[in-house]
Amino acid sequence: MSAALGLLAFLIGAVAGLRSMTAPAFVAWGARLARLRLEGTALAWLGSGVAAWVFLALALGELVADKLPRTPSRTRPGPFAARIVSGALSGGGLAAGAGGRLAAGALLGAMGAVAGTLGGYRARTRLGPAPGLPDHVVALVEDLVAVGGAVLIVTAARRAAAG
Repeated sequence: MSAALGLLAFLIGAVAGLRSMTAPAFVAWGARLARLRLEGTALAWLGSGVAAWVFLALALGELVADKLPRTPSRTRPGPFAARIVSGALSGGGLAAGAGGRLAAGALLGAMGAVAGTLGGYRARTRLGPAPGLPDHVVALVEDLVAVGGAVLIVTAARRAAAG
């Protein structure tokens, strides 16, 4: 697997660390729209209509739920583990869909999820208390980074597969 594709697998994992369902939603839609080629892999199911729509619904729900005061911290064991699994799934799917090794992509995606979870938490806790900057504004910026990053990463993976 190329270093560029490995970096993309790590980065899609970092997106999962920020928003756990955004990364698999974009990988699933990338496969659904034939931007990522998952046919013949263990993750071919990600390209199904059901998977793409379910992950999209989960991602949209997460974007709303993240703003609620009762949402648990991403660093608690359950949410943290879910982000690692999501990062592994997304990194593996991205790598395999672009012609790389699924296992290597999954490992890099899981590592990226750890980095994204901890980095996102640190950024949110440091920026949130800033004078005049409400937490929901910081959360919206984080949403934009996650969604925009996912778009760029899946697009770059498609180009890496073609080139």
